[in-house]
Parts: sequence; C-alpha cells; structure tokens
Amino acid sequence: MKIGVIGVGNMGRHHVRLYKELGVLCCISDINGELAKQVSEKYGCNYYEDYNEMLNNEKLDAVSVAVPTSLHKKVSIDVISKGVNLLIEKPIAENLKDAKDIIDAAKERGLKLMVGHVERFNPAVQRLKKILDEGKLGKVTSVVAKRVGLFPSQVRDANIIIDLAVHDIDVMNFLFGSCGKIVGSSGGVALDAGREDYAHIMLDYNGIGNFIQVNWITPIKIRQLSITGTKGHAELNYLTQELVLYETNYEKEFDNYGDFIVKFGVPAKIRMEFPHEEPLKNELKEFISCLKENRQPQVDPENAFNVLSLAIDALGKIRGYTL
Repeated sequence: MKIGVIGVGNMGRHHVRLYKELGVLCCISDINGELAKQVSEKYGCNYYEDYNEMLNNEKLDAVSVAVPTSLHKKVSIDVISKGVNLLIEKPIAENLKDAKDIIDAAKERGLKLMVGHVERFNPAVQRLKKILDEGKLGKVTSVVAKRVGLFPSQVRDANIIIDLAVHDIDVMNFLFGSCGKIVGSSGGVALDAGREDYAHIMLDYNGIGNFIQVNWITPIKIRQLSITGTKGHAELNYLTQELVLYETNYEKEFDNYGDFIVKFGVPAKIRMEFPHEEPLKNELKEFISCLKENRQPQVDPENAFNVLSLAIDALGKIRGYTL
C-alpha cells in the first residue's frame, strides 16, 4: 500500500512519521518546498511542491489531507477527481456546503473518506465508552469537558469552536452514540485576534447535560473530561491517558421527621489500567485497515458532518444568527 500526505506542517508531519512507521509512506507535498524537502529527506520519500503533480506522478492508494481548513474542499475534490481515497484532518470543511460537496464527490467515485477526529482513538476514551455501555456509571446526568491552552500560532484560518471544540463535540457523540443538540453557547474574542478564542457550549443528549469549555487564553494546556452518573463519577485526562472511576457509596435512611435522607460513604477509587497508545497512530491504522478490508471507517463522513453542524450552530448562537 502506498499513501501520500498533502501538507506537512503541524499535524501533517506526524502523519508522515507514522505512515513511515507503518510501512506505507510513499510521498509528500507542501507549498513550502524547503519544508517538504527537509521532511522527505528525514523520512526517505519523494516530495513535491504541487500536490497535483504528486497525484499525477505517483500511484497512490490514499492520501492524508492536512492543509489549513479553508483549503480542505479544493484539495479534497482534486484528490477525489484522481480516484484516490483520503483521510481529511478535522474538521471536514469550514462550512456545511463544502462538507456536503466533499462527501457527495467521494460517494460518486466510490472512494473511502475518513475524517481525523483523533480523540476517538485515545485508549482512555475507548475504555470510557466501554464503561458507559456497560452501565457502570448508572444513569449519566452530566458531562464536563475542558480543553484550554495558549493560542496556536499555526492555526490562522479557524476559530476556537471550529478548530478545538469539535474534538469534544465528536467525543460526546461517540460516547452517547447519537448526535446531540446545542442548547446554548457563549464566547467571543479576548485577545483581539480577529476570531473567537474562547467559548462555553451546552449540549443535550436525551436529557444528559454536556458542558464544553474551550479557549486559547489559558497559560497552561488542559485536556480533561468528567462524567457523573448515579453509580459513580469518571475523570479522564486526554494528555496522560489517565482514567479514574469513583464508585458511589450511599444509602437512604429516614430522619427524625420521617423524610428520606441520603448518606454518602467514602467512594471506592479505581484507576483503570490499559495500554497507552498514540491516538493518531491508532487512527491511521484504522484508516489503513478500512482500505485493506474495503469497509467504512469508524469516523465516517456523516459523523464528521454532524459534528461540524453542531459546531456551526454553537458559533451561530455566539454571533447572533441561526442555521
């Protein structure tokens, strides 16, 4: 199998590194010729400044598209027109029309299209999904996600919701097996960057309240998720892949007036054990597997479209318009 990478900047260079490890790297392309040359020499592959030249010269099974979001549609449609399968870094596009055009074009050519919502492939998230499916937390009542840190200099064409909050929206869709609904959102521009750099988003999943806090103004990087249910509480750290469960220990009693009271004991703390793996490597292995096995990827285009739709809805509420 031969796979290429279009765009070898912040994320694309990691695609290159991992495809090399997985034995499928063929070639790369980047408009920055000097950067492309450096990366190609490091990983031993052909390089091009013009990705169309790469697509014409190389016989590829697939490519990763890791260019800025505003270029996703143009590059993806060009890749599809050559009959090449593709993985697009998240989000699928900057608007729903572009996303639909990409999806329709891939379907028409019968090509595999996967979108890189990488947090689904974090081992801690996958274990948490299993815990929820097994009912170990009981009836889930609330979820809180916090994804904050410094302004990323490499992100020049996306706001905090489209670039960052989509991670947590997708994780929540994954955990609950459905597409939620935006209840409300707030946010704005704090650092005068010309685009939203902080936001607070509320979603509803059949009565389960979900709160997302994202920003590019916190001086430390935090990636956390916590879930509360009637049988316990779970805390997840995306960066360290730590997952801790606290089992609820309570009993109901009558007080002197005959009313029920609830008494809580000390909860049992369980640190979940599982192999720690690089989420992006798991994602690319899934992409390769779906190509070899001729099946739909775990993160199919409709999943990605739904995530983008929710993100745009949240952004619209901040800016004062609706879809």
